[in-house]
Amino acid sequence: MHQLSHTVEVLIRFNEADPLGIVWHGHYIRYFEDGREAFGKQHGIGYMDFFQQNIVVPIVHTECNYKKSLKFGDKVRVEATYVPCDAAKIIFTYNLYKVADNSLVATGSTTQVFLDKDSQTLILNNPPFFEEWKRKMGI
Repeated sequence: MHQLSHTVEVLIRFNEADPLGIVWHGHYIRYFEDGREAFGKQHGIGYMDFFQQNIVVPIVHTECNYKKSLKFGDKVRVEATYVPCDAAKIIFTYNLYKVADNSLVATGSTTQVFLDKDSQTLILNNPPFFEEWKRKMGI
């Protein structure tokens, strides 16, 4: 089994920073989402792939460990890594790096579950198309 990751760069925008130019801590979670979306696009398992199967994948747990501040104008490299598991959930870990000096600015993780789009009920087993995706990816 191999590790499946994807990396994307994000430019820190003016509205993501406070009056001192420092990025508000909540935006780091948005950078995680940027990483998940880029991962999904790269590996064929994006939000719309689930939606087309009548499934939504809400986040039920988020963790972020802050190491260093980002500032307006910085570029952040978001590395999103899929964590294989047998349970009916999707787990990602993240490393955020300041592009200018390659310094680690944050680490974290998210956990998502599967819900039926219409009834909003929890799906207790991995959907067949997701199991097929995992087989195709060798995970």
